[in-house]
Amino acid sequence: MKIISVVGARPNFMKVAPFIHTINKYNKQLTSNLPQQAGQQQVTHLLVHTGQHYDDRMSKTFFETLNIPDADINLGIGSGSHAEQVGQSMIALEKVFETEKPDWVVVYGDVNATLAASVTAKKLHIKVCHVEAGLRSGDMKMPEEINRLVTDRLSDLLLTPDKLSIENLKQEGVSDNRIRFVGNIMIDTLEANREKAEKLSIHTIIDDNLIVKTLPDSLVYKFTNESFALMTLHRPSNVDHKEVLEPLVNFLTGEIAEKLNIIWTVHPRTEKQLKAFNLWDKVLATPNIYLVYPLDYHSMLKLNMNAQIMLTDSGGLQEECTVLGTPCLTMRWNTERPITLREHGGASILVGNNIERIRIEFNDTLNKNRKPERPELWDGKTAERCLHAIINYK
Repeated sequence: MKIISVVGARPNFMKVAPFIHTINKYNKQLTSNLPQQAGQQQVTHLLVHTGQHYDDRMSKTFFETLNIPDADINLGIGSGSHAEQVGQSMIALEKVFETEKPDWVVVYGDVNATLAASVTAKKLHIKVCHVEAGLRSGDMKMPEEINRLVTDRLSDLLLTPDKLSIENLKQEGVSDNRIRFVGNIMIDTLEANREKAEKLSIHTIIDDNLIVKTLPDSLVYKFTNESFALMTLHRPSNVDHKEVLEPLVNFLTGEIAEKLNIIWTVHPRTEKQLKAFNLWDKVLATPNIYLVYPLDYHSMLKLNMNAQIMLTDSGGLQEECTVLGTPCLTMRWNTERPITLREHGGASILVGNNIERIRIEFNDTLNKNRKPERPELWDGKTAERCLHAIINYK
C-alpha cells in the first residue's frame, strides 16, 4: 500500500510526525518475528510538503525537533494569496499523484495544502483520508472553514478528534461508514515530547529567541521564572487593522504587563503590522514584555506547561492548554474546537478582540488554578488508530 501525506504549514507538521513514526513501527513489526494477520502488507509512505510555510523558523525547525524526515518532495509554493497557493499546489500535486499513483492521499487539518490535495486526488480517483475531520466554526469568513467543508465533503475516510465533530458530520449527511472516531493526533505529539520539553530552561528559551537582543538602556533584561502570560497573535481579524490591534497593544502594555511578564511569540505577519501601525517601538519599550521569534515545538510546549495564562488566536494551542490545564483566553469570536471550551470541560474561553471582555476574563482567569483535562481518546495513541482505519478500510 502506498500512502502520500501532504503538509503545507506548521500545524500539519505536529500531526504528520506521529503518523510517520507509527508507519515506521508498523513496517518494522511486519519484518520481525511477531505474528502477522492475514493480508498485512508493508506501507510505503511519501511526504509531500507544499511549502506554504517556507521560513526556516516556521518550517525547518519543526521537522528537526519532531524528528520528521525531510520531505520526499518539496513543491516550494511559498507565499501568495489563497487562490495562488491553492492553484499552484494543485498543479504541482497533480504531477506528483500521476507519477506516484498512491492508494491513499492523507491530508491534515485545514490549511490550503489540505484543500488542494483533496480536490486534486479526487479528480484523479485516488482515495482521500482527512485527519482531524468534522471541525466546524460556523464562520464562513474564515478561509480554514472553507477548506474544512470542501475536504470533508470529498474525503472517503473521515478521522475525527472528538464526538462533537462526529455530530457535525452527521448533520451534514455524512454516512457512518465514512467516519472513524480516532482521537486527537496533536496529543500524540504532545505526549511524545513532554519529557524533553520539561528539561528546557525558560530563561534560555527567551535569551536564544529574543527578537531584539540589545534593549534600551532604560530596560534591564531580567526574566525570572515567576508567573508569566504566554501570547500568540496572527489572524488577520486581530492584526490587520489598526483600530483593532492598537487597543490590544494598549491593553497589553498598560494593564497586563503591570501584573505579569508577557512572553509574546511574534508571527512575521504580526511584526509587519506592528511596525506598519507604529506600535512596534511601544511594545519593545514596555518592561516585562519579551518579544521572541516563533519557537520550535519543545520550547513552546515548555512555556505552555509553565504559563499562568495563555492568550492566543491559535486553534492547536487551545487543545494543548486543555490537556496541560493552562487557562486560555481565545482571542476569537468562535472556535472549530468547542471541546476545548470550559463549558465542555476544557481550559479555554472565547473573548474575541473586545478589550472589556478580555479585561474581565483575564482578571477572573488569574484566580483560576490549573485543571488538566483529557477528552476521550486524547491518549497519545491516535496515530495508531488512524493507520489501522486506513489499512482496514473497505
